[in-house]
Amino acid sequence: MWLFILKRFFLLIPILLVVSFIVFGILRLSPIDPAFAYLTQSQIPPTQEALEATRIELGLNLPFLEQYFIWLKNLFILDFGNSYVTKRPVLEDILYYLPTTLNLAFISMLVVMFFGIILGILGAIKKDSWIDRGLGIFAFFCVSMPSFWFGFLLIYIFTLGFGILSPYEDFSPKSYILPVITLSLMSIAINMRLVRVSYLEHQNQRNILYAYARKLPQNVIQKHILKNSLLPIITSFGMHFGEILGGAVVVEILFGLPGFGRYAVSAIYSHDYPVIQAFMLIMVVVFVLLNLIVDILMAYLNPKIRYKEN
Repeated sequence: MWLFILKRFFLLIPILLVVSFIVFGILRLSPIDPAFAYLTQSQIPPTQEALEATRIELGLNLPFLEQYFIWLKNLFILDFGNSYVTKRPVLEDILYYLPTTLNLAFISMLVVMFFGIILGILGAIKKDSWIDRGLGIFAFFCVSMPSFWFGFLLIYIFTLGFGILSPYEDFSPKSYILPVITLSLMSIAINMRLVRVSYLEHQNQRNILYAYARKLPQNVIQKHILKNSLLPIITSFGMHFGEILGGAVVVEILFGLPGFGRYAVSAIYSHDYPVIQAFMLIMVVVFVLLNLIVDILMAYLNPKIRYKEN
C-alpha cells in the first residue's frame, strides 16, 4: 500500500511542474502588457519611461525562462508576489479569501455525498415504485437546470418573497444555506442515479445471489452490496469536488460571499496577473491532490487496484 502511495506521489511532481509552466506561459500570451496593467492599477500615467522602469522592477525585461525559474523558486517559499491592486502580498489575500471558498465547497460536498447516497439507495430499494419515478424526475429537473438560474430562483423565493435567508446581510452560518443548495443540487442528482445503478448492479451479482441462497442475515448481505456500490461514488468524488469549486466562483458572486473565486474574478477584470497566476495554480494543485486522495481510497477499498499497480 505504501509503495502504491509513493508511486502516486512522485508522479505528481512532473505533473505540477508542467502545469506551473503552462500557467506561467498562458498569461504571457495575453495581449495586455503586465507593466501597463500595473501602472493603470497604480493610477500612474503609462508613459514609455514608466513602462520601461516598471518592466525592470517586475523583472519583465528578463528572458522568458529566467522569469519562469525565478517565479518557480519563489513558489517554493509561498511567495506569489504582490497584488497590483491591493499592493499586499498575494498570499495574505489568499489566506483571507480561501477559507470561505473551502468552507462552501466542503459543506456542499458533504451534502452531496449524504443525500446522493441516501436517495440513491432509496431509489434502488423502491425500484419502479412511485418513489423511484419521483426521484428520477427530480434528478432530471436538477441536471437540466443551470446552477446560476436556480440561485436566482432561491433568492427570489426566500429573500425577496419570504424575507428570510438573506445572503447579503452577514456571513454567519445561515448565509451558507442558499449557496450550498445552489452548488450541491446538480451533483446530488448525478450521484443519486449513480448509486442507484451501482446498487442494483451489485444486488444481482453471483456472490450476492449465493448469499441469499445460503440465507445469510440481511444486514450482512446489505453491507456487502452497499460497500461495493459506493466505489463509483469515491471515483466521482474528485470530479464533483472540482465541479463544486468551479461553480463556487459563480455562486460567490451571486450571493455576495467574500470567497477566493470572487477575488479571482475581480483580479481578472483588473488584469492583476500575480493573483490570476496564484488562483490558477492553487486550483490545479487542489484538483491533483484530490485525485491522489481518490486513488488512495480506491486502492484501500479495492485491493485489486494496488496489486495490479505493483
